Amino acid sequence: MSAFVPTRADDPSREKRIHEPHSPPPTPPRRLRVEGADLSASIAVFLIALPLSLGIALATGAPLQAGLVAAAVGGLVVGYLGGTPLQVSGPAAGLTVVTAELIHQYGWRTTCAITVLAGIAQLGLGFVRVARSALAVSPAIVHGMLAGIGVTIAVAQLHIVLGGTPHSSVLDNMRGLPAQLASAHSAALSVSALTLALLLVWPRLPGRAGRLLRKVPAPLVAVAGASTTASLTGLSLPKVDLPSWSSHALAAFPEGPVLGLVAAVLTITLVCSVQSLLGAVAVDKLVATRPELSARVGRSDLDRELLGQGAANVVSGVLGGLPVAGVAVRSSANVQAGAVSRNSTMLHGVLVVVAALLMVPILELIPLASLAALVMAVGIQMVSLHHIRTVTRHREVLVYAVTTLGVVFFGVLEGVTLGIAMAVAVALHRLTRTRITHDETEGVHHVRVRGQLTFLAVPRLSRALHLVPQGAHAVVELDGSFMDHAAYESLQDWQNTQTAHGGTVELIGRRSGVRIGEPTGPVGLHLDAGTAMADAADCRCHPWTPWRNHQCEIPESVAAGGGHPGEKGATGSDGSDTADAPGADDASGSTGELDAAGRTADAGGTTGAVVPTGSGRLGAGPVDGVGGTDGSRPSAHQLARGISAFQRNTAPLVRGELARLAREGQQPSQLFLTCADSRVVTSMITSSGPGDLFVVRNVGNLVPLPGQESGDDSVAAAIEYAVDVLEVRSITVCGHSGCGAMQALLSSEPDDTQTPLKRWLRHGQPSLERMSDESRPWARLAGRAPADAAEQLCLTNVVQQLEHLRAHESVGRALREGMLELHGMYFHVGEAQAYLLAEESGEGEDDVFDHVGVANLSA
Repeated sequence: MSAFVPTRADDPSREKRIHEPHSPPPTPPRRLRVEGADLSASIAVFLIALPLSLGIALATGAPLQAGLVAAAVGGLVVGYLGGTPLQVSGPAAGLTVVTAELIHQYGWRTTCAITVLAGIAQLGLGFVRVARSALAVSPAIVHGMLAGIGVTIAVAQLHIVLGGTPHSSVLDNMRGLPAQLASAHSAALSVSALTLALLLVWPRLPGRAGRLLRKVPAPLVAVAGASTTASLTGLSLPKVDLPSWSSHALAAFPEGPVLGLVAAVLTITLVCSVQSLLGAVAVDKLVATRPELSARVGRSDLDRELLGQGAANVVSGVLGGLPVAGVAVRSSANVQAGAVSRNSTMLHGVLVVVAALLMVPILELIPLASLAALVMAVGIQMVSLHHIRTVTRHREVLVYAVTTLGVVFFGVLEGVTLGIAMAVAVALHRLTRTRITHDETEGVHHVRVRGQLTFLAVPRLSRALHLVPQGAHAVVELDGSFMDHAAYESLQDWQNTQTAHGGTVELIGRRSGVRIGEPTGPVGLHLDAGTAMADAADCRCHPWTPWRNHQCEIPESVAAGGGHPGEKGATGSDGSDTADAPGADDASGSTGELDAAGRTADAGGTTGAVVPTGSGRLGAGPVDGVGGTDGSRPSAHQLARGISAFQRNTAPLVRGELARLAREGQQPSQLFLTCADSRVVTSMITSSGPGDLFVVRNVGNLVPLPGQESGDDSVAAAIEYAVDVLEVRSITVCGHSGCGAMQALLSSEPDDTQTPLKRWLRHGQPSLERMSDESRPWARLAGRAPADAAEQLCLTNVVQQLEHLRAHESVGRALREGMLELHGMYFHVGEAQAYLLAEESGEGEDDVFDHVGVANLSA
């Protein structure tokens, strides 16, 4: 129904606004606007920051007000000046051990002066723009440092949890634990246990009520619950003692040995900077998982972030606060609470100031044992199993372990130094660990080099190369990313000598299509008796190009006469197609999507016949017996090259697993029903391999209702086989953006000619009707509305096909028996972002597709 809006009649009494045509309108006066999302996010962050700031101050041995000062300064100064709008700064658990050592050695006022000097050093680093280089530190060292600090914090706070007093070193704390356990204070232990229990249970409250209660941060609930219990039961416990602000200690001129003070400043600078910059990168990753937010916030300016952190440390040190750094827990909470600008960070700082001035009587009800339990839990979380698995997978667990143990037993700066030394040693070991083998197969000599080829490996390389008889055919396979000049000259001299005696030499990389150098003599391995891969010599594909189905193209000169590759259609040195501009699929501009008639439509709306081209994409244009008009190879040659690459590279790696599957039969746990669109690669977006998924693909990821297949029972047969025979545990219906079938449904007319494609698409009519039904809530994406009607239909179609699945007898039976789960999924191709249908969705509720994000920030 059209809406009519009355036009505004000319009113002579109205003041006319005159400005030049095509010029921007007058700029209105700027007003401070705080969005509701920022206000609510600031409250959530404040409720987390308040108990943590007090707990970290307690763990360092600093005055408790110092934690509040650092939290307020971190929110206001870094929030205003920093380069990462949504990162929240304050006293960080990663600085606890360093600060505690400085307070013990130099006293509190000198520690404040060291914080000021560290802030000045950060300002200097920010001005010379070296922030990006700080990220060159190995993640294994950073994670190991945080784990070591976490162990140190947990062991020290355990003494307070048990009602005692921690010692100055980890070894002393460990030696004193047995005696402390024997004389544990029951009141402190009970309050600590209650705090830990609330921390553990609160985020896991079930049901709708639990979902509402979980909006209150667990640290606040834990400390508030323990404090209330201690007050109501009258337990005698040491509690927070906030002296008058008039007696608050400020920074003083540093006193102590110069070298020791310099080392302390460098330590604070290093830990604060690295933790803040890594936190900024992690916040960028969190923001990237929310497309509606990333457009508003943008990526971090790391140099500006370093300047903001430096300014905050100067202010915090002058005012008698703890060192400031970006805090992962608060930053993650800020993003998840829906903050959209730096106003949330600054408002959280204002709330901390208000609490420090007006809530002192309430804060002094908090037992120290409860704060110690809270900080101990944070320390335990810093030893992340995810980080350990990551460094193990990348073979850097030795660096991680050395850094962790160094921090625990010697200190942060010493531990980081040991970690860097171990990382260098591991890198040198990998650089010198080169495996060179030689074998002969059917008269062809294969020399395989695994690892980096440097001058250290030249003697072994020469011995292996001289095992190849003169005049023989040799293939040298290089599996490494580096070759120095000495190794290159040795290999080149041997190659020249070998070819001078009538032999042939082929230098190849391990990955598909990679050829190194310009071979002399006959080139290429033969696919059959009459087909030579003459273009392989100049292929410089990147490692990711094979799974893009990239094929190096035969230039016109080779296609016509079989010479060396020319310019047209060749691949550039960066691995990109020089003949095709980014974003163009072909000379025809085909997008590979279906229009209403089932043909491919280009960007301009024209259509053409679908013809396979040499680039592995859909395009328009004639082909001859050798290649297309643009010199591309025929598709049969692409197929043979792909199979050849599989046999050479992938088959040896998966042969054992496939042999097991051949013996035991397939036992997939999931049926994955998705569209036949070539851009949806199921194994890639689900990280699955052989035997994991039973995949059914068709145009539009449709599930015909039982009895409506009209002779096409393939989908129903696959469902029955998967559920009854394979006994899969879940079925996923996956739609995707830019689906040609959904676009064809939207533009179809009732009197269209009934082609096979049209007859198949009629199974999507219920999805179209569901979208048009105003009584039903529309399926939507979390955080944003669908981009257009086509995307809305893609989402609705997933929900509708799930209903069709339930109508199948085998699926309905398995659902009633609790043996099967149904999942809806939407894959946005352009964003490479997957969305899952929320589990709470059902009858009468909105069907919301929530994004699947990267790993959350750890404490």
